[in-house]
Amino acid sequence: MKVTPNAGDNSISLPGATGSAGVLLVRVTATPENGKANAAVLKLLSKALGLPRTSLEIVRGGNARTKVISVPD
Repeated sequence: MKVTPNAGDNSISLPGATGSAGVLLVRVTATPENGKANAAVLKLLSKALGLPRTSLEIVRGGNARTKVISVPD
């Protein structure tokens, strides 16, 4: 997943729609300071997937734009 903080809106683009196939593009309006953008990404994903926010976890890329998120089965 590739994250864009400070975006104009919160959105999720499916793989291949606007970028590389297999890479989910997530845009959030939150700033990348003190974990605000990461929290916004997890909140947006949890809402889109219909899962509780606490079931999602950033596995890799906590300080990078490219992230790996753990999603339960």
